[in-house]
Amino acid sequence: MHFAEFVRKNTVMVIAFMAALVTSFIIPVDKAYLNYFDFKTLTCLFCVLAVVCALKNINFFYMLAKEIVKRFKTARMSILVLVYITFIGSMLIANDMALLTFLPLGYFILSSTGKHRYMAFTFIMQNIAANLGGMLTPFGNPQNLYLYTQFEIPNAEFITIMAPPFVLAVAIITACCMFVKNEPMEVKDERMHISTKRTALYLVLFALAILIVFRGIPYWIGLIIIPAVLFIVDRQALKMVDYPLLLTFVFFFIFSGNMARIDIVKDVLSMLLSKSTLLFSILSCQFISNVPSAILLSQFTGNYADLLVGVNIGGVGTLIASLASLITFREYVKHNPGKGLRYVAEFSVFNFAFLFILTAFQMMIG
Repeated sequence: MHFAEFVRKNTVMVIAFMAALVTSFIIPVDKAYLNYFDFKTLTCLFCVLAVVCALKNINFFYMLAKEIVKRFKTARMSILVLVYITFIGSMLIANDMALLTFLPLGYFILSSTGKHRYMAFTFIMQNIAANLGGMLTPFGNPQNLYLYTQFEIPNAEFITIMAPPFVLAVAIITACCMFVKNEPMEVKDERMHISTKRTALYLVLFALAILIVFRGIPYWIGLIIIPAVLFIVDRQALKMVDYPLLLTFVFFFIFSGNMARIDIVKDVLSMLLSKSTLLFSILSCQFISNVPSAILLSQFTGNYADLLVGVNIGGVGTLIASLASLITFREYVKHNPGKGLRYVAEFSVFNFAFLFILTAFQMMIG
């Protein structure tokens, strides 16, 4: 892979590296750097991503989604189910992996049934569903996993905080999909074998990864067992893990740790967050994305409830507000070359509408 191609595919990681590098000149490397890293977050993220890659390799998610979609015969219901699958998938396997798994299915269904005109809309709804669906669980979005472990948020409290915007998001997405014409639609049957033994094994590993996230067992146990098992049965899954995402966390840990030690930065961010943690965190996401916003801003506020909601709602809006949105854009342009600008325009209309409604709702109830 050429350097330019590598940078294009891993833009957020490269930016994170540059940010860490620049701030390391201001705050020279010392022993305090070791306190920057949240090793549990990195371990949980690695374990979940590795098992999801293994399940993806045996076509588990593809088969599950395809069987569900086959039961529905209209464009409206098929698109709604596609979006719901992405929604649910993001709660279980993280938003990025949900999109990487189900966007190709959306393309396959729409292209094989001649419904290309719904492609942009479906991809945008799947993207919004991935960003907002993942907010209900600690492992649904990477920033959730970080804040959940950083502030040691109780499970019940986490769900209580995120339930209201989640329910509203489901309602708005459902309403949007209802505008799709209720025209006939059939999915071509395609035989695909899936290993029952491997499926059972990977689901056990997935349950183990979830137990680690919910603090059921120590994270180091998962770090030993999951890679060891996958090394034996599916080494390809370990190679497929999104290591640039893990490195992005590492670099942003360094960046945010250094920023927290710069007095003027600490004073300014603390002042802004004291005015409105919710609004400032949402605004921050629009410019530097939701994961780095969560890591950086967590250093300057103890109001984790508003910060948690802010970096989740803030995932919709601009194209760079969430890494998941860049994944969707890349996937759409790959299948629809020359239509990028039109997609961005339609994407912006829907995303900013969701952003405005959810922000107004949260301010009203908060």
